Amino acid sequence: MDADDFDASLRLAAFRFLDRLRALRGEIVRLDDVAAFEFVGTRVSLMDPQRGIRKPRQLDAALSFRTVHSPRPDRRPYDDEPGPDGYLRYMWRGEDPLHAENVAMRRALERRLPLVWFHGIAAGLYLPVYPVELVAEEPDMRRFVVALDADQALGWAETEGLDLTARRRYAERTVLERLHQPLFRARVLHAYEGACAICHLRHVELLDAAHIVADSEGGEPVVPNGISFCKIHHAAFDFSLIGVRPDYRIEVREDVLAESDGPTLRHSLQEVHGTVLELPRQRAARPDPDLLEIRYQRFREAG
Repeated sequence: MDADDFDASLRLAAFRFLDRLRALRGEIVRLDDVAAFEFVGTRVSLMDPQRGIRKPRQLDAALSFRTVHSPRPDRRPYDDEPGPDGYLRYMWRGEDPLHAENVAMRRALERRLPLVWFHGIAAGLYLPVYPVELVAEEPDMRRFVVALDADQALGWAETEGLDLTARRRYAERTVLERLHQPLFRARVLHAYEGACAICHLRHVELLDAAHIVADSEGGEPVVPNGISFCKIHHAAFDFSLIGVRPDYRIEVREDVLAESDGPTLRHSLQEVHGTVLELPRQRAARPDPDLLEIRYQRFREAG
């Protein structure tokens, strides 16, 4: 097997390994998990615990890079911000363009190799986004431009020469769907310890991160703007069948309380009237009362 085939095979095996991990862990992986990856009988950790960029000795280009979790709850849930064109950036290691990690990333860029971007959601816990691709380098800003999927990578080339507004429209939906929404979900569900805040269901595949104030209304994808709900309670919240007061008490709309429609309605909705949300242990992760007040007024108007 030549070097290019070996590289491609290792990356594909790494992606399949991550697929299996995510199926077991509910999208989130641990540092110890990704250190256990093996290829042709050799352990190849997918993440470097000491460095942001990972280049295994078996490869001559980067395999992954990571954005660490910040414990500050007031920060946005992603540290590598989009540029004015909507594409995300990842900073160099230091200021030396010839630093080994920057060279490894540059080689991945030149060969258009797929990589993994690990985003920290808590200490030792990461949401892996893959395959991503580096599409450009901005040496004056000491950073790389990242495309989150093949379509976004193609879009970088197709929109070259267009004004920033056109390129940004092309990129923003992908960033929202491939990164911001999954990160928001992972962080909210982690804050609520993988349970619905109303019924305490713990099947992660049946849980959603509900926005209190929606993206379309200017709501930020941060944990205090989210609540972990099962799919039934998420839908009921979105359609104002239930509301949450700023003191975290749950109300069910009066017409829903008056209905008679079997055990699902009774147990899932009517019986939660007057109960209180199960809140995250960390106060900073709890729903923002001001945001709840905005949403609660809409619930009152619907009823």
